[in-house]
Amino acid sequence: MTETALASPEAAPSAPPLLVASGLSRRFGDRWAVAGVNLRLSAGRSLLLAGHNGAGKTTLLQLLAGLLRPTAGTLTLDRGGRGGPPPRVGLIGHRGGHWQDLGADEHLRIDAHLLGRRFDRAEARALLARVGLDGRDREPVRQFSAGMSKRLSLARLLYQDPEVVLLDEPYGKLDHDGTALMDGVVDELVARGKALVMATHLVSHVAHRLHSGLVLDGGEMRWVGPASGVPAILAKESE
Repeated sequence: MTETALASPEAAPSAPPLLVASGLSRRFGDRWAVAGVNLRLSAGRSLLLAGHNGAGKTTLLQLLAGLLRPTAGTLTLDRGGRGGPPPRVGLIGHRGGHWQDLGADEHLRIDAHLLGRRFDRAEARALLARVGLDGRDREPVRQFSAGMSKRLSLARLLYQDPEVVLLDEPYGKLDHDGTALMDGVVDELVARGKALVMATHLVSHVAHRLHSGLVLDGGEMRWVGPASGVPAILAKESE
């Protein structure tokens, strides 16, 4: 593992950070999938995470979500110094994480129970209709297409209402209408003060929607700057 000289995205935020990663690293056997990554993200700020296949984007998001333990480095989740429990983290990953024999309505019911909330069927149906699953709330997820499963992931994310949002290739499997839906939700989440990290290969599509950019290469921080600069950096690396 090598040390990076790059500063973390949003090195001097205007508000206390919700998420701080310092030297975050993960090794699988002899290979460092993520090596020495530094992040600092405040409420209402967004980060475009980019890099070629195998760069370490998914592993980094899993570390930030707490699904993997770091081999080295630290991750701190804090409500901006206001005390209380750490901010909730929500992830849309490659795998939906759904129960295949349950319907969309039942997924939201379980999520409500886990969050200690009263389940409101009308609220749940309105949310499912918003993501394009109206009339499909009782259908088993195993009968869903890949795009419908992604829409359910989006509905569950919105229902859980986390303060830190992690999106791993969120546009994958979505049609034109689904892409427009995701665009609107991303804009809404940032406007509502969520801290958002998105890993995607569609950098030209999303660069203008997000604030900071981080390009990974071999698990290391290769470039840090405004999100608008990411497409040119990746294009240059591909030459």
